Amino acid sequence: MSQFLALLLMLATLGFFGWIGWQAGRERQIDRDYYLSARGTQSWQVIGLSLFASGMGIWILFAPSEVGYYAGFYDIFAYALSAATPFLLLAYLGPIVRERLPDGITLGDYVRTRLGREMQGYVGCIAVLYMFTFLFAEFTAIGKAMHVLADVEPIIPIVAVAAVTAAYTAYGGLPASLGTDRIQAWFIIWLLLVVALLMLGEGPRNLWDRAVAFNPEDDWSIGSFTFTSTETLKSGLALLIAITAAELFSQGNWQRTWASRDDDALRRGAFLAAALCFVAVLVMGFLGTVVAGDGAVADPPAAFFYLLAGYPVLLLAFFVVLGVALVCSSVDTLQNAIVASISQDLSDQRLTLAQARQVSLLLIFPAIWLALEMQAASVFAIFLFADLLATATVLPVLLSLWERIVPQAALAGAIAGLLSVVAYGAVTADVATGVGYLTSPTNDWGLANLGVFLSALIGSGVVTVGGSLALGSDD
Repeated sequence: MSQFLALLLMLATLGFFGWIGWQAGRERQIDRDYYLSARGTQSWQVIGLSLFASGMGIWILFAPSEVGYYAGFYDIFAYALSAATPFLLLAYLGPIVRERLPDGITLGDYVRTRLGREMQGYVGCIAVLYMFTFLFAEFTAIGKAMHVLADVEPIIPIVAVAAVTAAYTAYGGLPASLGTDRIQAWFIIWLLLVVALLMLGEGPRNLWDRAVAFNPEDDWSIGSFTFTSTETLKSGLALLIAITAAELFSQGNWQRTWASRDDDALRRGAFLAAALCFVAVLVMGFLGTVVAGDGAVADPPAAFFYLLAGYPVLLLAFFVVLGVALVCSSVDTLQNAIVASISQDLSDQRLTLAQARQVSLLLIFPAIWLALEMQAASVFAIFLFADLLATATVLPVLLSLWERIVPQAALAGAIAGLLSVVAYGAVTADVATGVGYLTSPTNDWGLANLGVFLSALIGSGVVTVGGSLALGSDD
């Protein structure tokens, strides 16, 4: 596919979404609260499509197929399930949080009412770090995608996507993101339909035979969709823990909790998003095993794109448009959610609307720089780092629903979660290994390390509960 055509399609798609975001942002007078929450305005259909589009960024073209290339059924199924479980939890937890805090915007707002300002600040830091990591991982992925599809230099799509999404998000806030999500969600659904047609065109039997075949050339790649083992079960469980915990710190999901018209709209929308995300990730993971069955590839994180080799230009053009839609759907949500967390949780609501808009514009510069620096990195590995930070903090936050939890113990528990990772590494190997797990929580196969994520989860929970009971008994 020619670079000129790819760039033309990219710019046209960005222009279309920029126009949609601008229109959504000018529908009504926007004050600070509506800019950050769009409070009580969205139906269940919009919430469902928005949660789905926001969760399914361009990473879906990379991470699931990479997991499929290296692993077997347990990891693929767990990855698909982990894409759905955060929305299932949101369907249950969202109405509870809405009832306790009707005027909230972020999860940190609720944390403050139960665990105090210090814990709100800590949760805000973790959330911003997680979402910012997600943001530059998305930029990294669109750079990779355009380079693979049309040999476009990564800096061009990264800067273009960052500039357009930052512009309409800064102008229209959450309403602009919701407006574009509705369109972007249908693009992603079309992805599933096109992929299904490709699978049928290959011949179901032929495709299945390739998926269940072991990689004949790459010793690091299991490759077979039907392969199961204790090790892949462990890494699958680690993925389930990691991604579920991390997505609970995506403030974009919590913003949509308060944007929902009512509790029923939130529940039904969350269930719709969960079902769509499960199917999307499962299909893309399956295709990674098809690639592995054909033999080793030079760039496993881009495994899905090897299936597109030899297809007509028209199909490749479709994936250019799709890739831009995917990255915009998650990036605009992340940009707005980071602003919400900074203005609510880190600045203690001191930022004005104008200042919040300035923050959303400034965010793109470090994200672009990191995305360019990380072009050779695995998108999946980038996500695992952010997932671990969230896993160490999620139980202290969720346990706050129990009235006996003490703020000091919750903060200590969150810090203990990270220290438990270092302790796990020291016990199983040495201290240097434990420290290394903080930035690379993987096993020898490059998959999620169950011991690392369990140590973070258990350590944080034990200290939070134990500390609360001890401090509570002194009252």
